[in-house]
Amino acid sequence: MYANTVAKEGDRGGTERDKEEEEDQLRPPLIRFFPDPSGPLYMISRKRAVEGQIDDDQAAAPADDTLLKKTRGDCLISSAALEGTSAMEEENNQANGMEVDEGGRKQADIDEDLHSRQLAVYGRETMRRLFASNVLVSGLQGLGAEIAKNLVLAGVKSITLHDEGNVELWDLSSNFFFSKEDIGKNRALACVLKLQELNNAVLVSTSTGTLAKEQLSNFQAVVFTDVSLEKAIEYDDYCHNHQPPICFIKSEVRGLFGSVFCDFGPEFSVYDVDGEEPHTGIIASICNDNPAMISCVEDERLEFQDGDLVVFSEVEGMTELNDGKPRKIKNARPFSFTLEEDTTQFGLYKKGGIVTQVKEPKVLQFKLLRDALRDPGDFLLSDFSKFDRPPLLHLAFQALDKFRHDMGRFPGAGSEDDAQRFIDFAVNINESLGDGKLEEINKKILQHFAYGSQAVLNPMAAIFGGIVGQEVVKACSGKFHPLFQFFYFDSLESLPAEALEASDFKPLNCRYDAQISVFGSKLQKKLEDAKNRASPETENVFDDGFWESLDAVINALDNVTARMYMDGRCLYFQKPLLESGTLGAKCNTQMVIPHLTENYGASRDPPEKQAPMCTVHSFPHNIDHCLTWARSEFEGLLEKTPNEVNTFLTNPNAYAASMRNAGDAQARNLLERVLECLDMDRCDTFQDCVCWARFKFEDYFSNRVKQLTFTFPEDAATSTGAPFWSAPKRFPRPLQFSSSDPSHVHFVLSASILRAETFGIVVPEWAKNPKKLGDAVDKVLVPDFQPKTGVQIVTDEKATSLSTASIDDAAVINDLIAKLEECAKKLSPGFRMNPIQFEKDDDANYHMDLIAGLANMRARNYGIQEVDKLKAKFIAGRIIPAIATSTAMATGLVCLELYKVLAGGHKLEDYRNTFANLALPLFSIAEPVPPKMIKYRDMSWTVWDRWIIHGNLTLGELLRWLKDKGLSAYSISSGTSLLYNSLFPRHRDRMDRKVVDLMKEFAKVEVPPYRRHLDIVVACEDEEDGEDVDIPLISIYFR
Repeated sequence: MYANTVAKEGDRGGTERDKEEEEDQLRPPLIRFFPDPSGPLYMISRKRAVEGQIDDDQAAAPADDTLLKKTRGDCLISSAALEGTSAMEEENNQANGMEVDEGGRKQADIDEDLHSRQLAVYGRETMRRLFASNVLVSGLQGLGAEIAKNLVLAGVKSITLHDEGNVELWDLSSNFFFSKEDIGKNRALACVLKLQELNNAVLVSTSTGTLAKEQLSNFQAVVFTDVSLEKAIEYDDYCHNHQPPICFIKSEVRGLFGSVFCDFGPEFSVYDVDGEEPHTGIIASICNDNPAMISCVEDERLEFQDGDLVVFSEVEGMTELNDGKPRKIKNARPFSFTLEEDTTQFGLYKKGGIVTQVKEPKVLQFKLLRDALRDPGDFLLSDFSKFDRPPLLHLAFQALDKFRHDMGRFPGAGSEDDAQRFIDFAVNINESLGDGKLEEINKKILQHFAYGSQAVLNPMAAIFGGIVGQEVVKACSGKFHPLFQFFYFDSLESLPAEALEASDFKPLNCRYDAQISVFGSKLQKKLEDAKNRASPETENVFDDGFWESLDAVINALDNVTARMYMDGRCLYFQKPLLESGTLGAKCNTQMVIPHLTENYGASRDPPEKQAPMCTVHSFPHNIDHCLTWARSEFEGLLEKTPNEVNTFLTNPNAYAASMRNAGDAQARNLLERVLECLDMDRCDTFQDCVCWARFKFEDYFSNRVKQLTFTFPEDAATSTGAPFWSAPKRFPRPLQFSSSDPSHVHFVLSASILRAETFGIVVPEWAKNPKKLGDAVDKVLVPDFQPKTGVQIVTDEKATSLSTASIDDAAVINDLIAKLEECAKKLSPGFRMNPIQFEKDDDANYHMDLIAGLANMRARNYGIQEVDKLKAKFIAGRIIPAIATSTAMATGLVCLELYKVLAGGHKLEDYRNTFANLALPLFSIAEPVPPKMIKYRDMSWTVWDRWIIHGNLTLGELLRWLKDKGLSAYSISSGTSLLYNSLFPRHRDRMDRKVVDLMKEFAKVEVPPYRRHLDIVVACEDEEDGEDVDIPLISIYFR
C-alpha cells in the first residue's frame, strides 16, 4: 500500500437503483468481522446488528486458513477443504442454500423467485458457480463499495472487504454507504452491515490488517482498487502462478479517468463467450453435393456466420447428418449456407430438420501485470473519437503511481506545480520505454488528470463498479468473454465548458469536497439546487409551472409508452431528457438535449415480429409458439371467461342486450364460453375440477390433434400440389393420457386447483398427493372422440381471428341467451366466480405450473423440445433480464452527462450516447444525432421549436400572423376537432371569434386554472407555389 496516502473520493449516490426485489425476500443476517487476518474471528448473531458493533459473547476460534480453499475446475469446494469445514462454514452453506453432494462438493439450491431476472441472464450453472465463489475486494472507497454492492446482489458465496484506512469526510462524496457517524471508523467495518442488508444469503466479512499474498489463496477472484503498482505486481505474480490460478483484477478511478486490468491466469476457459442463445434454422432442402447447399425456410433470417459450427437433428432421408457431429459452415446467407462436407453418398433428403449453432469454448492466455505494463497489446476501445487516448492513459496511471510513491500523496487539485511534476514523471517513464514510447504526449490531458486524481467520483465508480463486477462474475463462472487485458476510459468532456480558477477547487469542508476538486464549487451549487424528478401522467398535479421549473428529467422507465410520454413532455417544454435502459448485460444511454440532439421518439425500433394466429393455434414449430398459446388459454379459461360470467350475472338484461346489438361471431363465442362455464363445465366439488382438468387434457392434446390430422392428413397437399405439412409446419401426434406419467398428473393437478379457485372450492389435502390424485383421475370416464367432416381450421397467416361468421349468428345468439338465463336460475343467490390474474413470480400459486404444462404437452404433440418451468417463466412471463452490473454502468454514464446538462454551455460534440455489452465486452460511445432541420425562406426550425403567440387572438388575426410569414393556412385543428378549414364556407363566419373560444366550443377543451395557453396544429402551404410546409406547433398564451 502507499505510504501516508490520503484516499479521497466524490459525488453523491444511492443504493435504491440496484436493490431491486432482493430486499423484500432477505434471509436473517450472518455477518463475520476479521479485524486482522491473523487475529481472532468474530461473529455477529443473526439478530439485526446496529452501527457495526460486535457482540463480545459471540467470539469464536481463530479462522482456519483452509476455510475457503477451492478448485478452479467448477469453482466448487473441494473434499479436502470439507474435512476442515467448521460449524460456522456449515451455517454459511445453509444461508446460501447450499447442499453437499456425494463427491463432497456443495451445490446451490437457487431461489428462482428471488433471482429470476438474474437467472434469465446467467442460467443455473453460472449461478451455482457464483454461489460457490469467494471474492476479495480491497479498497472500500467509492469504487470498492460499488463493486462489492454488485457482487452481493449477484449472490456470490462470500465477499471479504479489505481496507486498512479509516473513513474521512472526503470519502462520503463517493461511498454512499458512509454517513458522518462513520468518520473515524475503518472503511470496511463501516460498510459491512449495509452491504449485508442487500442480500443476507451472501457471507460478508472484513479484513482490516495488512494483506499477505498467501491469504489470496482463499479466493477465486481478488479485486484491488487502491494498491501501488509494486504491490499489485507482487499480488498478481502470486495469483497467476498459483495452482489453480486466482483471477486478479486491478481497477482505479481517478477523477474523470478510470482503468481496469485483468489477469485470469496462463489459461482461462470461457465456455460461453456472449451469453446469447444458440442460433437455429428450420431446414427446407439439402442437396447431395460437395460442398452441400442447405436452404432454410424464409420464416426468420439465419444468424449464422462463416466458420460457425452447427449440428443437425430431425433430418429425414439424409439421416447421416443426425449423428450429433459439429460441422463447419461457410457462405452464410440470410436463408442458406454451405456445409464443408461431401454429401454425395448420403441418403436423399426428404423433409424436416433443425440446424443449431454449437458454441465452442475459448481458451485465453493472460499476461502477467509486470509484462503487460511494458507490452499492453491492443487496448479495448470505447470512444473512437479518442482512439489515441488509451496509450496516454496507460502512461498517466503509471505516472500517478510514481508520484504517490515519491511524494506520499496525490497531486493537489488545481496545483500547477504538482501537475508539472506529474507530467515530468510521465515524460520520464515514456522515455524509458524505448521503441514503445509515445511520439507525442498531450500535456493538457495530463494536467486535467493530475488536477482531479485525488477524487473518486461516484458516477465513475458506478461505471467501473459495473464493469469490474461483471469481470468478477466471468472469473468465477467462465460465462462471457473477459476483458483482455487493459481498459481505459475518460469523460473529460464532462468538465465545465468555462475555464476554472484554482480558487474554484477550494474545499468547503463538506461531503462533496471531492466532487468540487474536479468540477469546482459553482457546478456543485447547481447540482444541489437542481430539480431532477420524473413525472407521471398526472398533468393536473404536474402542471405547466412544474415542468417549466425543471432543470432536467432523468428517465428510469421500463416501457416504451412511458418513455414516449416523457419524451413528448420534454420536447414540449424544451427540457433535457437523460434516457437509459438495460437488457441483461447490455445497457444504453441517450441524451436528448433541446435544440442540439434529436428527441427519443425521432427513431424507433422495429416492432417485434409476431407469429401468425394460425401458427400459434394450429401449427406451432417452436416452444415460443406453445408458450404464447398456453398464456392465451390460461387467461381465457381463468380470467376472461370468469370475468365475462360475472358481467352477465351482475346485470343479465344489459349483458343480453349488448350481445344482441353486437350480433357477430365474437359475441356468439363469448356466450358459448359463458354458457359452457355455468352449465356443462360448472364445478361444485373438487372431483368436478379434476374431471374438468382431465377433459381439458383430452381436448387439447388428443381430440384437437385428431381433428387437425383428420382435416389435414400427413399426405395432404396444398392447392398448388405442394405437401401441406412442409417446413416449418410439424405434423402432430395425439397424446394418450397416463396417470403413471408425472407430467400428465401435474397438469391435472395445477389445472384442477386453479379451476377450484375460480369456483371458490376448497382444495383437499389428498389433491397434492400424486398417487391419490392419479387414482382420482383414473376414475374419470372420458368419452371417445370421432373427428368431424367439414370442420374449418384457419390456415391463412394474415387472419386476425379464429372466429368464423355465420348467417344465423343472430338466431344462435338468441338461443344461447335463453339457455344462459335458464342456467342462471339454477345458481345459488349471489354466486360469482373468482377470476385469476396471471402472476408469474409466485411459484406456489400453480400459475406457471399450468402454463408450463400446457406448453410442454403441446410441444410433445408437435415433437418440439420441452422446457422447464423456469424457462417457461422467462418466455411466457415476458421477463426482462436484469443484473446490477449493467444497471450501475448505465447510472454512472447518465450522471456524467448530468454534469454537462447542469453546467450548461456544452456543444453537441461534448455529449455522448452509449451502448455497452458487458458480456463481450463492448463499449460503443458516440456523439448524439442532431435534430432534423426544416428550412423555409429565411426561417428554419426543428422538432424542438414551438411558435408562441402572446395574446387572445381571433381566428382572423391568427391567419394574418401566418400570412406575414408567407404562409397560407388551410386547416387549423385542436386534438381531433377541426376549428377551421378553407374549403368550408361556414368557417369564414368564425374570423372574428377568439381561437380559444372556438376550441372551447368545438373541441370541447376544458381550460384548467393552471393552464395559461392552448395549442393548435396548423396545416399551411406556401403562398407562391402551393407546396405544403410542415410548421411547428403553435401555442397561444391567452392569459
